Amino acid sequence: MEFLILLEIIFIVSAVVVFLLHKLKIPSLVGFLVAGVIIGPHGVGIVKDTHAVESLAEIGVILLLFTIGIEFSLAKLARMKKAIITGGGSQVFLTIALSAAAAYLATRNLNQSVFFGFLIALSSTAIVLKMLADKGETDSPHGRIMVGILIFQDLCVVPLMLFIPILSGEGATLTEVGIKMGQAVLIISGTLLSARWIVPKLLHEVVSTRSRELFITTIILLCLGTALLTANFGLSLALGAFLAGLIISESEYAHQATAEVLPFKDSFIGLFFVSVGMLMNISYMGENCLKIAVAVTLIFVLKVITGLSASVLTGSPLRSSIHAGLGLAQVGEFSFVLAIAGRAAGLITEDFYQIFLSSSVVTMMMTPFVLRAASPVSAWITSRHLLKKIGNLKRISESEGYPKKRKDHVIIVGFGLNGRNLAKVLKEAEIPYVVLEMNSDTVREMKKRGDPIYYGDGSSKDILHKMGIDRARLLVVAISDAVSTRRIVAIARSENPDLYILVRTRYLIEVDDLKALGADEVIPEEFETSIEIFSRVLHRYNFPGNVILDMVEKIRSDSYTALRNVELPKRHLFDKCEWIPEMEIEGYRISEGSHMVEKNIAELQVRKKTGATIIAIRRGPKVHTNPEPDFTFREGDIVLFTGDREKMNAALMYFRQFR
Repeated sequence: MEFLILLEIIFIVSAVVVFLLHKLKIPSLVGFLVAGVIIGPHGVGIVKDTHAVESLAEIGVILLLFTIGIEFSLAKLARMKKAIITGGGSQVFLTIALSAAAAYLATRNLNQSVFFGFLIALSSTAIVLKMLADKGETDSPHGRIMVGILIFQDLCVVPLMLFIPILSGEGATLTEVGIKMGQAVLIISGTLLSARWIVPKLLHEVVSTRSRELFITTIILLCLGTALLTANFGLSLALGAFLAGLIISESEYAHQATAEVLPFKDSFIGLFFVSVGMLMNISYMGENCLKIAVAVTLIFVLKVITGLSASVLTGSPLRSSIHAGLGLAQVGEFSFVLAIAGRAAGLITEDFYQIFLSSSVVTMMMTPFVLRAASPVSAWITSRHLLKKIGNLKRISESEGYPKKRKDHVIIVGFGLNGRNLAKVLKEAEIPYVVLEMNSDTVREMKKRGDPIYYGDGSSKDILHKMGIDRARLLVVAISDAVSTRRIVAIARSENPDLYILVRTRYLIEVDDLKALGADEVIPEEFETSIEIFSRVLHRYNFPGNVILDMVEKIRSDSYTALRNVELPKRHLFDKCEWIPEMEIEGYRISEGSHMVEKNIAELQVRKKTGATIIAIRRGPKVHTNPEPDFTFREGDIVLFTGDREKMNAALMYFRQFR
C-alpha cells in the first residue's frame, strides 16, 4: 500500500510540474528532475525513505535500459564500430585521464582521483538518445558519433565496476579482476549467442499459443531474468536489462515486443529521473553552491574537450565534433550506480558524494538546453576565421580531388536512402551530378564503385563552391540535421540566385522557414507518406484517377498546407463493390470547362487511341451501362473504363489532354 501511495505521489507531482514547465517551453526531462527534488527527502519531504528511493531509481534504470536495448540490433552495432571503438574508447580514456589529473591536484589521493574519472567518464544515454530521437537527429553525423560513444560508455560500466575493489584497497588482485572480466565476457557472449538460437525459438513457441498475456509475461521474464543473471556474476542489473533488450531485438518478434513495451518507455524515463531528483540534497546544495558551481564547470569543460577530441579522431568534421562534445557534457545515469558502489567501498566520503550528486543533476538539467543550442553554437564557432582555416586544413583523402568545373549539374547533399535513390536515377538518365557526404566510410565505399561522391560539410561556403554551387542547376538537400539544412539553403541561395533548391525535411514545421530562406520546393517526408496512403485508399474506393491527381497537385502546390484542412466528398463518387464487382476498373470525372463536354464516345475514339474500353457512365444518381457510340458527355459525368493497367493509365492521360 505504501509503495502504491509513493508512486501515486510521484506521478501527481510530476504531471503538475511537467505541465507548468511545458508552458514555459522547458523540456519534460527537466520537469521530472525538478519534481523529484521537490518531493524528495531533502525537499518538501513528502518522500523520506532514501533507501526506497535508491531502489526505485535502480528499477527505473533496469526498465529504461531494456527499452533502449530493444531498439538496437547487433547488425546496427556492427555498422557503428568506428564510432563505438575509436570514438567511445578515446572519449572514456581521455575523460578518465584528465578528470583524474584535475582531481589529484585537489585531493592528492590517486585512487580517489581515478574513481572520480570513472564517474565523470559516463554520459546520459537516456537524455541524449531521447533528445536526438525527438529532433530526428539520430542518423545525423553528430548523432551517429554520440550514439556510438554512449554505447561504449555503457559497456565500460562492467570493467569500471570491477576496478572499484582494487581502488578501495579491499585486497582484490589483477588476477581476480581478470577472472571476473573473463566471466563477464562469457556471460555477455552467452547472452548474445542466445539471441541467435534460444530466444527466437522460445518466442516462436510463445507466439504460437496466441496468448497476448503470455507473450508480455515472457518479455518481462526475459528482461528481469537476464538482469538477475548478470547481477549474479558481478555485473550490473542495468547491463543485463540492456542485453535482454538486445536479444529480443534480434528475433522476428522484435517489432511486436517493441509495440508492447515502448508505450511504457516515457513513464520509465520519467520515473527514473524523478528518482534521481529525489536524491539531491537542496540544503546541502545551497550551503555549498560555490563548490558545486566549480564542479559543474569542471565537468562541462572536460567533457566538451574529450567529446570533441574523440569525435575528431573518428574523422568527423569540426562542426559535428563540437556538437557531439556539447551533447555529451553531462554525467550519466550509470555514474550513480558507480557512486553508490564507491561510497559503500569507502572510495568517496558523504560530502564528496553529495557534491557529485548535486553537480550531476545540474548537468543533466542543463543538457536539453545545451543540445538545443548545440547546432547554432557549433556553426558559429566553426565560422570564426581561425577555426575555419583549421577546418579547411583538416581533410582526409576523400575530400581531395574535388570535381572539375561542371555546369548545369545536380548537387546532392547527403547520401542516405533518398540521396542514393536519386543518384541512381540521375546516373541512369545520364544527368551530371555530384554528392556531398560527411560519413567518411560511405565516401570511401562509394568512391571505390566510381560514384562522384566527396567528403565535406555542406554548410561550408568553401565546400559548396568546390562542388560548383555557382554553376549548378539544382541542389537537393537530403540530410537529417535541420539547422545545417537551413544554413545550406541560405548559403546556396545567396551564392546562386538562379539555383533551383529542393529540400527534404522530416517535419511540416520546417517548410515555411526553408521557403523563407530560399528553397524552391520543400518535401516533408511525413506528408509525402500521407499522400501515398490516401491516394491508394481513395483508389481502392474507386475515386476517379484525375480527382486523386488533382487533389495531390493541389496539396503539393501550396506547400502541403491543404492537408491541414483537406475536405473530401461526404459520400464517395461511386462504389466499385456495388456498381461493377470483381473488375479492374478506373474512373475519370469530367470537370468544368473540359473540351470533352458535348463530345460523344465515337468522336473521342478512346478504345482506338488508348486500348481501354468505356463500360459505363454515371450522371448524377443514374448509371448508363454499356453506352452507345453517340452518347454525349456532360460536365460532372464520371466515365468508367477498363483494361490492363497500362491501357487505363494511357486513357487517363488521354482524357487529361481535354482539360
